[in-house]
Amino acid sequence: MANVRTGDGGTNPQLSGRRVDSRSADLASRRTSLSFQRTRMSADRTLMSVIRTSLSLIGFGFTIYQFFRYLRESAGATEVIRSAAPRNFGVALVSLGIGMLFLGIWKHIAFMLELRAERKAFADRGWIPGDDRFPISVTLVFATLLLLFGLVAIVGMVMRTGPFH
Repeated sequence: MANVRTGDGGTNPQLSGRRVDSRSADLASRRTSLSFQRTRMSADRTLMSVIRTSLSLIGFGFTIYQFFRYLRESAGATEVIRSAAPRNFGVALVSLGIGMLFLGIWKHIAFMLELRAERKAFADRGWIPGDDRFPISVTLVFATLLLLFGLVAIVGMVMRTGPFH
């Protein structure tokens, strides 16, 4: 399929030497452009599922750590719960959540860069309009903030300092 530029700046697609009407070309261009938007939203939904799982791991690990720390510091429980196992288990869960979130963010960024490059190639060929841009991913911003929160939590748990101790 080859696109021939017209005098008004539009494209006039031709298929095997056969002329295709401009309405069909416009509809195909819109569908292709919308498919890029659907793919972008699908990548955001995938990142949201990573966020959900990571948040559960971070929250559960932090809760275990805080619960046993409070239990140990309450009256008379110091001798009963002296083991570092609850702390280590909580730190392991938070670490797992942070690692999963980091990998999810990394894969999301790599996929979005690839998708933008492919979209740019389509726009350069004139197959889709090149004027609409991908908006900033609010999901990616939230995931990055959650990653920073998880890092602060793990540092506080390991060093036994910070806002969560």
